[in-house]
Amino acid sequence: MADYVAEWSRQTGITVEIWALPKQPLPTAITEIVHGTIRDVLQEVERQAATRTVAIALTVAPSGLRLTVSHDDSGTSADVLETRLRSRRAEIAGLGGRLTVNGVRGEGTTISAAVPPTR
Repeated sequence: MADYVAEWSRQTGITVEIWALPKQPLPTAITEIVHGTIRDVLQEVERQAATRTVAIALTVAPSGLRLTVSHDDSGTSADVLETRLRSRRAEIAGLGGRLTVNGVRGEGTTISAAVPPTR
């Protein structure tokens, strides 16, 4: 995923700050959902064309996995991302987790996903 994000950043000119990535491999199903969520958010950010910076943090702890993707796009509506991420929300819910989109017009949007530990 780091390679994909770096290439996306190079192609779009949008800075991506990766704050945290897990050192251990994740289960395949979770990896696919996490990567898909990040790709969906980046594609929507690119469409909006007002973002300068995206920050990504993916952490794994005994309490589970947490993904946070934030961007500083002042024009993107959280409603647009809510619609775009509807199927990802369902996938995460299927794993017992949740996905939220919080946006403040003029300040940016944060997408957060939490998945409990796998059994």
